[in-house]
Amino acid sequence: MTILRDHIKTHGVAEDGRLFRTASGKAFSGSTVSKVWKEARGYAFPPEVVASPLAARPYDLRHAAVSLRLNAGVHAPEAAERAGHGVDVMLRVYAKCIEGQREMANHGILEALAV
Repeated sequence: MTILRDHIKTHGVAEDGRLFRTASGKAFSGSTVSKVWKEARGYAFPPEVVASPLAARPYDLRHAAVSLRLNAGVHAPEAAERAGHGVDVMLRVYAKCIEGQREMANHGILEALAV
């Protein structure tokens, strides 16, 4: 977090809150982001991971963040708002992320009834 805070202190953020932007303050093109992303993966991961689909696209991080929130028990409306989705889209796209949580749900219900 120190590196991130130092970067923001030195360079600020764009008007829309973006951390990285062009010299004119605009967003980078998708092709530029993809090119940099591919190169960064080569520095961040060992070769066997670079060859895998793990975090192959920047969008994969967004998907991972939504999945993490849902699996952590964040309610769908809150997770949807944070991701910029509607709840219907959230549940359709990410339903597989919340399957198999019956035991956790039952435990929560029992705790609530024990009050």
